Amino acid sequence: MSKAVKVGPVTIGGGNPVSVQSMTNTKTVDAQSTLEQIERLAGVGCEIVRVSVPDNDSAVALKSITRESRLPVVADVHFDYRLAIESIRNGAAKVRINPGNFGQEWKIIETVKVAEEYGVSIRVGANSGSIDQDFSHIGRSAALAESALAQVRLLEKAGFEDIVISVKASRVRETVEATRYVSEKVDYPLHLGVTEAGFGLDSIVKSSIGIGALLLNGIGDTVRVSISGDPIQEVEAAFSILRALNLRPGPDIISCPTCARTEINVEELAREVKQWLKGIDDDITVAIMGCVVNGIGEGREADIGIAGTRAGGVIFMKGRVVEQTARGELEERFKYWLDKAMGKGEN
Repeated sequence: MSKAVKVGPVTIGGGNPVSVQSMTNTKTVDAQSTLEQIERLAGVGCEIVRVSVPDNDSAVALKSITRESRLPVVADVHFDYRLAIESIRNGAAKVRINPGNFGQEWKIIETVKVAEEYGVSIRVGANSGSIDQDFSHIGRSAALAESALAQVRLLEKAGFEDIVISVKASRVRETVEATRYVSEKVDYPLHLGVTEAGFGLDSIVKSSIGIGALLLNGIGDTVRVSISGDPIQEVEAAFSILRALNLRPGPDIISCPTCARTEINVEELAREVKQWLKGIDDDITVAIMGCVVNGIGEGREADIGIAGTRAGGVIFMKGRVVEQTARGELEERFKYWLDKAMGKGEN
């Protein structure tokens, strides 16, 4: 088990649930826009938010952002240790630094002093663009891991151990191998993600493989799914990954891939059912099947399901048909039986 590290009110590691992070893509100096995006992220379940601090104006803006944000804020800092110090003083719950780009060791020591004074943790975040050339002879994955561990040793040398580590590459295999390498060397909590994973389906596939492969092996304490675009997508994808691995509660929607027997638009109905389930955190399996020929049989393990018919649909629970209904009444009747499946309906 990894050691526990606090990020504001959220504890990473120590056997706590895997936490979900994202990062704002607003200009941090625009505190209002940044706060509005943080609020949207919080609304879909994000638990930790990171903001970029590229200059002093951004570090100053953190004062109002951290004061009003309902999520702990992580300051993402590169090159200038003074920005890390200013961010900590302005309320950052954690700072992310990149190995090697702070320069001299004394700058790390000065940052550590302030982090200790304010009770702030530090994430050592290495990526494939910041590999220390001293390790280039040992292969990219190991070099990436050792680049991060070298920075960790500097923090430890300064007496600092409230550390979170991430090693990310845009290549899935490299990310997985480097993270496994680090997990075998230290017991600090690990932040998972495939960096620069792209957009749309490609980014979700890469992140699911990389993050999922590690979590299935008990490695990882907090995650960020990297998607070019609205960060809301990152949080939704992260929760989907965690729910698929039974690491977070919530509905599991299964639906058939459709064939010539399909009597309804399964994709359309599945999207509707997903909306009907919004806000429900119960562990419940819901099946949407295109026909009754084998739909009920294949979905018999589902707590509740719908199979399409020419007239509308059949609602079933644990493989037993409970009602046949017209298409226009499916939503109302599904919600009625859903309440029963969750123990909320009439006895």
